[in-house]
Amino acid sequence: MNIAPWQTPAYQHHAQFLWQSFHDWTGRWLIPDLADSWPRLSPLDQATALFEYPQPILSHGGQPDPIFNYGNQASLKLWEISWDELVQMPSHLSAEPPAQSERANLLRQAAAQGVIEHYRGIRISRTGQRFEIINATIWTVLDSHNQNIGQAATFNQWEYLEEK
Repeated sequence: MNIAPWQTPAYQHHAQFLWQSFHDWTGRWLIPDLADSWPRLSPLDQATALFEYPQPILSHGGQPDPIFNYGNQASLKLWEISWDELVQMPSHLSAEPPAQSERANLLRQAAAQGVIEHYRGIRISRTGQRFEIINATIWTVLDSHNQNIGQAATFNQWEYLEEK
């Protein structure tokens, strides 16, 4: 049986790390409508809920030049990219070259504080479509041993921008 990558046990654990870390840093639930039922969902149902959530959720690993390691369906659509392409892409490529140093500073600040809220920034899809992300939350993702395993972001607003 062929299963989607985000359905594997590793990504089921990753979904739990994203969920719990977001709550630990912000005091809010990543998917507010599931706050009460989340603990009763199976790990597969949790991973499915995150993947199908209509608000983008992405994460990258903790390496020096981080590679995306997760993007839900809304993220894949917004960045116009497949799962396989996303999880091989250095996350700095999600921003245009002039915006990459500002993005790097933001990620350093988020790493130092654990979370940054209400961020706005310009991003670019794989095909060159520019868009502004609005009201983004960026947080440090911790595993079950409280070890930093990367960073994640979610946002509930974005606007497509005119071509340059």
